[in-house]
Amino acid sequence: MTLTVRVPEELSARIPAEQRGPGLDRDAVRLLVSRGTEVSHHAFGELPRLLRAGDLLVVNTSETLAAAVDGRIGHARVVVHFSTRGDDGRWAVELRDPDERGTTRARAGGPAGTEVRFPGGVRLVLEEPLSAGSERLWWARVAGPQGAGRTDPQGAGGAGPQGEGDMDHPRGAGGTGPRDTGSPGPRGARGAGPQGAMGTGPQGAGGTGPQDTGSPGPRGARGAGPQGAMGTGAQGAGGAGPHDTGGTGLHDTGSAAPAGAMGTDPDRAGGTRPQDTGSPGPRGTGGTRPQGAMGTAPQLAGSTGPQPAGGTGPQDTESAGPQGSVVLRLMREYGRPIRYSYTERDQPLSVYQTVFALPSADGAGSAEMPSAARPFTVRMVTELVSRGVQFAPIMLHTGVASAEAHEPPYPERFAVPEASARLINAAKATDGRIVAVGTTAVRAVESAAGADGVVRAREGWTDLVVTPERGVRVVDGLLTGLHEPEASHLLMLEAVAGRAAIDRSYDEALRGLYLWHEFGDVHLILPTESPHSEHCASNCR
Repeated sequence: MTLTVRVPEELSARIPAEQRGPGLDRDAVRLLVSRGTEVSHHAFGELPRLLRAGDLLVVNTSETLAAAVDGRIGHARVVVHFSTRGDDGRWAVELRDPDERGTTRARAGGPAGTEVRFPGGVRLVLEEPLSAGSERLWWARVAGPQGAGRTDPQGAGGAGPQGEGDMDHPRGAGGTGPRDTGSPGPRGARGAGPQGAMGTGPQGAGGTGPQDTGSPGPRGARGAGPQGAMGTGAQGAGGAGPHDTGGTGLHDTGSAAPAGAMGTDPDRAGGTRPQDTGSPGPRGTGGTRPQGAMGTAPQLAGSTGPQPAGGTGPQDTESAGPQGSVVLRLMREYGRPIRYSYTERDQPLSVYQTVFALPSADGAGSAEMPSAARPFTVRMVTELVSRGVQFAPIMLHTGVASAEAHEPPYPERFAVPEASARLINAAKATDGRIVAVGTTAVRAVESAAGADGVVRAREGWTDLVVTPERGVRVVDGLLTGLHEPEASHLLMLEAVAGRAAIDRSYDEALRGLYLWHEFGDVHLILPTESPHSEHCASNCR
């Protein structure tokens, strides 16, 4: 779907809402609401009155990574966007050229064998394109220097080990120095979550303590945010909270589903195989699997197939777990959030975390923020729960989505835990509306749904692309940002609402001067309702 509209440059949101004036929070954005071709205009703070008791919001708990890292190819400076980590230890990466504004512009990847050098002697070697039809993203092997793959603690102007040469940290390429406040520091020094949402502020309700950089702290310091608000409140509203439906709450979204709970539905879009738990296939199979919809890392563009997690590449530097990952350490010390030219300046990593973000056990996360959830605050979550709206956490780690190339999404890792599957099915059985918060949530939950519309716990990789032809089996509504006219995400919006509804809502967004992109305004798509239906008994006061 391509809209026949042009988004003026001045409608790009250049800074976060909370930085536009004193006393503002991240929920200070506008909300466009469409029910079929009927459109209305609201503030995001009105969301609780637009939903009703029994509705369920599907939220993505993936944490955003500092996935942009400066490097060199020969003497030329480049910026590497680390997109997705495969099960064989390789990374899908996008190479970008730095520009004079501190951002980047598109650059062709390749050829195979190209080596990128990073501070501390860490090297990235391009191996093959992720897709035969595009050379934007490449599978690449990362190796650290001999020893432990440690990075240069100074990171600026120092020669790397083993005579790596003048690999200074290129600040002039839009980069920031090591341990910049936008990147998480050592785990012992990491502060409370964004806006105090996941952290240890006063009473865990929106407060932020000293040194609150928005970076996730240890698990033991994160219990006072929406986790407490989302579990018990939902119970009091007539439905079981995420912690009371099988023991899988927000902290469990990355864990494996129970044995036998995955891959048992042969009719799921994209195809699965019985008991496909996402673990690598037997050695010698090349990692292939039917239709590539779930399970091991996708085999693309003539790939030799994934190795078991941890890999067998040079020096086996990509061992399982965050402590053994050279790339995760590189991002922690030298990375910054990915940003594009329409933004005004670099922002700390906390700005790119949502209130629902949780660290995964292996340190993985999203290359770019699941931005539809960005306007939510602890206060908003608490009010929604108090009104009987439930939350079902899922996880989908997003890859990079270049601002210049509006391609269909590549395979991404996801997990729908048993607790969330049960919450979604129960809400649908009682006529609650399933509203996905972001296109990532749609992709995950629809990947876990069978042809019968029943959601089952699943974990692995999804290559599902939701289109009007495929339609949606679970989702009734969608809260999302405003997308570029050429964006492939618009096909998903059309699948949820229909072409006429999307055309009308985008015309209204342009007429109303709504703001686009990750710091912009949001769009709530709800199903049309019968004029005789009895709704909003408690939420429309």
